[in-house]
Amino acid sequence: MSEHELAGVWRRVVRGDSKSWVVFAHGTCVVLPAPGAADDLAQRATDILREYGPVHAGSPAGDFGTITLDPGPGWVVWGHHNDVLTYVGPDEVTDGTDLVVGLHGRSKRDRDGHDLAVVHVEDKRG
Repeated sequence: MSEHELAGVWRRVVRGDSKSWVVFAHGTCVVLPAPGAADDLAQRATDILREYGPVHAGSPAGDFGTITLDPGPGWVVWGHHNDVLTYVGPDEVTDGTDLVVGLHGRSKRDRDGHDLAVVHVEDKRG
């Protein structure tokens, strides 16, 4: 999925006109609901994802849940930080069960948590 397409997905998903957010290369989005006026949004999101992105089996970092997007297509996978979410598109999995979608999304979050490659910043500060 291109950077432009990922930004479009997250514009549709993130609720609230005042929330800034940052998207990473594998589809993980870090929502920043109340950043300060001087905050570097990409750096703040990178710091959060560095801590909460990598998966550690047997710990809260390995936990996940899924949300089916309505309207679709796709899913959002959430983990142990409420503002770290990962998009999974219908073309990425052959089985749309919560387990398969969740494991795939968790692996994408893990890659983003290691790569830390920002592809889009949505600055909603007034």
